Amino acid sequence: MSDADTIARDGAKGFTRAPQPVRDESPAPRFSLLGPVEVRKDDRDHAPTAPKLLQLLALLLTRPGRLVHTDSIIHEVWSEEPPWNVRTGVQTLVDQLRRCIEDSGLAPSGRRVLVTRPPGYVLRVEPHHIDVVVFRQLVLQGREAFHARQYEEAARLLRSGLALWSGAPMANVPCGPVLSAYVVELQEQQRTARYLCIQAEIEAGRGQDLIGELRALVASDPLDEGPHAQLMQVLGDAGRRSEALALYRQLRERLIDELGLEPCESLQRLHYELLRGGPAHHPPTRAGGSPGWRPPGPERHRGGVAPVDEVVGGTGAGPRSALSEMSPLSPSAENGGRLPPD
Repeated sequence: MSDADTIARDGAKGFTRAPQPVRDESPAPRFSLLGPVEVRKDDRDHAPTAPKLLQLLALLLTRPGRLVHTDSIIHEVWSEEPPWNVRTGVQTLVDQLRRCIEDSGLAPSGRRVLVTRPPGYVLRVEPHHIDVVVFRQLVLQGREAFHARQYEEAARLLRSGLALWSGAPMANVPCGPVLSAYVVELQEQQRTARYLCIQAEIEAGRGQDLIGELRALVASDPLDEGPHAQLMQVLGDAGRRSEALALYRQLRERLIDELGLEPCESLQRLHYELLRGGPAHHPPTRAGGSPGWRPPGPERHRGGVAPVDEVVGGTGAGPRSALSEMSPLSPSAENGGRLPPD
């Protein structure tokens, strides 16, 4: 029997199969924005080193799987003086990034990862391979656990999210206007997550373990009322009311001298409770027993900076101070409707 007959016979019996495509079994790359931008695969960083390529990659990673408009790329990379042939420059950058993807072994085809979709481009990567996405998901789960009064679980989730940070966001990227706004938003989300995490640990009864961390936060941002309030709470609970009251006096003097402002109402109420000798570790409550303190949400933007999704693809929300969410309570009717002076 000839070889051709053998092949025909085996094919009829189902013994022969079409050749299967070779699959890349290596782990998918992981992308970091919460610190220097990195593309980790096989324990190596494959991020491009050219500043504009790194800037383009970072911008695309802020919207994984979604369109980034060419105009947004131009605004980010050439915000001040775009050249006359700027759209050709965008295409050149895109082609160079595609070659980097192929040369680094991140994917067999750069065009399948960085796809042209008029009027822009889409970076096809799994969102859960980007540390920002994982961080936001952990914060969301931690917030839900906090509202369910599962404080231990909330603290665990939030600490896991905060552990993803390795420094200032995109520290190695020459950020233009779009990424600069995104960095501010990420830093605010980190601040909010840390505040909520500490509050969860206070509610779980671990406040005294946080005094050192809170003192460091107060020293790093001496006008931030949130950590001051939390440090006053834990000092009061630890029987160190004199230190808590001194902290309030220092903050009040600093706010008046530098900003011409009194502390927010929730801080004044906490100060009043410490003067009266009442408990400091529970937030004030509204009628009905529900907590009056509400942790600030990631959708609120300190200083009026909107998330990058809104900067790139739409309009931003208005400014809303995270601290304004701490407590809506008005001063007590006691003492003529005013809180006692310091």
